[in-house]
Amino acid sequence: MTKPVDGTWVSYSGMAKIDLAIVLVAAAAGVLYAGTRLGRPVRLPRPGETAIGIMMVAWLLAVIAFLICASEYVTAMRQHHLLHALPSDPIAPVTGACIVAIFVAILIVARSHGWRVRLLSAAVGAIAAPMVFEFPFDLIVMARTYPPIPPDPALYRVLFFAPLFLVEFATLSFLTIAPTVRLTKATFVTFATMLAVFAAWALFGFAYPATPGAFAFNALSKILAFATALTLFLPRRSEAHTGSAAAVSEDAASRPSPQAVA
Repeated sequence: MTKPVDGTWVSYSGMAKIDLAIVLVAAAAGVLYAGTRLGRPVRLPRPGETAIGIMMVAWLLAVIAFLICASEYVTAMRQHHLLHALPSDPIAPVTGACIVAIFVAILIVARSHGWRVRLLSAAVGAIAAPMVFEFPFDLIVMARTYPPIPPDPALYRVLFFAPLFLVEFATLSFLTIAPTVRLTKATFVTFATMLAVFAAWALFGFAYPATPGAFAFNALSKILAFATALTLFLPRRSEAHTGSAAAVSEDAASRPSPQAVA
């Protein structure tokens, strides 16, 4: 592997990028096929209060473990004089904009439900959506993070990424709490499309988004990840119609009758 010009992981090159693209295309095809086998939207199993409490504790412990391990990772980099100025993160504004957008979008599409359900769904969607991107992304870059930390770079990578994966799984588990979440064909299609963009990105080395091309691949795949999360909250047509009818009824009820005006 060669040192990247800018970024926190080494780009793929040669046959490695071809192999990665093939694996990602195969994964996208598998996800797309699974979507075609889905007959109708499927609700996720709802956990009870005890299970929700356990999920919250597990998420908190995972976050604490990640912070501790990340601190050890940074300490090791300092000890070996590898911690220099961090590269810029040009994709952060895209992530922030997507988080705000999906929060607002879920509030709108869940309008047939009460405010508590809408806020819960929007909050869950906003924190879970980034993980749709991060989990496969981390699997791709974890073995190529830069700089390697001696004497055992693989061990330090596990130290950093193992608790990070726990955080990602724990965060995605919160989707079971939202009563509006359903797996639909659109979910599989958008996720498969994200993996296809990953595959195209892989053909160009899956490079850090320091160039316009890599930035475009990163931004597009992240937007598709958020679109994937949004499809989980889309209501059925009957629910959308009910919500619109209820809104019309409430508006009509709030208007004074002609007799009252007279």
